[in-house]
Amino acid sequence: MKYLVTGAAGFIGSNFVYHMLEKHKGDLIVGIDNLSYAGNIKNLGEAEKNSNFIFRKADITDEKGMAAIFEEFGFDYVINFAAQTHVDRSIDDPGIFVRTNVIGTQILLDLARKHNIKRFHQIGTDEVYGDLPLEATDSFFVETLPLKTSSPYSASKAASDLLALSYNRTFGLSVTVSRCSNNYGPFQFPEKFIPLMLINAMNDKHLPVYGDGMNVRDWLYVEDHCEAVDLILHNGRDGEIYNIGGHNEMHNIDIVKLILKELGKPESLISYVKDRKGHDLRYAIDPTKIHNELGWLPKTKFADGIKSTIRWYVDNKEWWEEIVSGEFREYYKKMYGDL
Repeated sequence: MKYLVTGAAGFIGSNFVYHMLEKHKGDLIVGIDNLSYAGNIKNLGEAEKNSNFIFRKADITDEKGMAAIFEEFGFDYVINFAAQTHVDRSIDDPGIFVRTNVIGTQILLDLARKHNIKRFHQIGTDEVYGDLPLEATDSFFVETLPLKTSSPYSASKAASDLLALSYNRTFGLSVTVSRCSNNYGPFQFPEKFIPLMLINAMNDKHLPVYGDGMNVRDWLYVEDHCEAVDLILHNGRDGEIYNIGGHNEMHNIDIVKLILKELGKPESLISYVKDRKGHDLRYAIDPTKIHNELGWLPKTKFADGIKSTIRWYVDNKEWWEEIVSGEFREYYKKMYGDL
């Protein structure tokens, strides 16, 4: 089998490449990435030593370039991780989110249809459902909920999901969609909440927390997510959506305090900043469908996953030090001022 993994040098994409190389030995994994600010070829350093992995620098919005790659390899499966993903950046520049997440997905779908691939899997997000009230602890996101996006990011992801599903209905292309809760783990870009807090704490810098820090997220360890996507890709029902949740709901401020405690840093480093525009209150996924149909449940408890993640960032300073010394500094100052 031949698999195309888009966004392969990003956080979840690179973890998925390693998962596939381990679980599907003998199959060819082709990873593409345009190596924008969040794509890091160093994430794939070990993968590139494996003869069953090939990397190509490519942009999913480049129709001719993508057509050439499809012609070269003749893929059986496409897994689309490629996306602009950071809410704050989507508020600052919505256009690039539409180009990458919607137009890029459309180009991939047309090529997948032309080459008669076995299945196209679209990686989505629980943010397409909007949010839940903080006090409604018995309410969860289920696959049948109407979409209610809060940001240009989530709107562009909802559009790409619907586009993929329309190709299943209209053209008969085999499509599945998964919508996951917040991921965490190795290789996550420092603009994201957990690595941002970790790195600032290690550097004894202020930790910027939006609003009062009481927003709730459902955290999913990236390896558990990769396993779920693999199951859906090979065993999921055609044309279906599967929610992937971590059963790990946490207030943002509690995670910040946990990180500080693990690193032996004072809570005086916490600095509350002006809340994000349209900031969703609570995300919580009900993964009953994927559990009942495919037998999947998350294996990693948050207490274990966060400790493993902290250790990875402590042990891999050279990875993130290079990132936070470049363009990221200007972005950080724009978002958080002189904190």
